[in-house]
Amino acid sequence: MRITVLCVGKLKEKYLRDGIAEYTKRLRPYADVRMIEIPEERMKEAPSAVEKQETLRREGARLCAQIPPGAYIIVLDVAGTELSSEELAEKVAQLCLMGKSHIVFLIGGPFGLSDEVRRAADVRLSFSHFTLPHQLVRLVLMEQIYRVFKINRNEPYHL
Repeated sequence: MRITVLCVGKLKEKYLRDGIAEYTKRLRPYADVRMIEIPEERMKEAPSAVEKQETLRREGARLCAQIPPGAYIIVLDVAGTELSSEELAEKVAQLCLMGKSHIVFLIGGPFGLSDEVRRAADVRLSFSHFTLPHQLVRLVLMEQIYRVFKINRNEPYHL
């Protein structure tokens, strides 16, 4: 299985980079996991709604250009469907049975995602109704991907 986490912006905080590196290492026996960061579009202070939408459109076009053909696309979106860890594990197991060998998770930047990116999604997934910092979501996602593989292999996982 191949998993790509496609994100807007560069991860700056060392503690988040360290946490992601730890989960990437833990995931090596289970999947080929890669994180791709695209540059964040700069917006002026207090952008208009039109300027914000145009910025999101440009970021979205660059995100979509990184998605390989045939990949199953899961967009992280606060307005998406909430799944438990077990439900996400079941979804991944079903995808494997369907022959889907590449899952791409998309995480937007501080201003969110364009409507085009949301429409490209096979699934829109929400971790919470809380608004979480997009950089923290990367770490939470990596932990959940690791948990998915542990659940699907009936292996114990205690943190």
